[in-house]
Amino acid sequence: MDPREAALALLAARSEDATVCPSEVARVVAGEGGAWREAMPQVHAAVDALVNEGAVRLSWKGRPLAMRAGPYRIARARGGEDGGGG
Repeated sequence: MDPREAALALLAARSEDATVCPSEVARVVAGEGGAWREAMPQVHAAVDALVNEGAVRLSWKGRPLAMRAGPYRIARARGGEDGGGG
């Protein structure tokens, strides 16, 4: 699964205000037993694109982040975005 799909799928499977860790996304991308750390650059790039599109928002310890810097959590964008899907 590509990092974009993985991030959106993980968010879709959780409550509306839940967040996911980028390493969770990388583990999905790498697959069972995969080298998830090697997938992190792809995950970061996908997250940056999703933030730029307004599809997700970032935070750390409950505080919003305007852009990815250091540790972060990924959440659904606010404001009624339903992500299509189904």
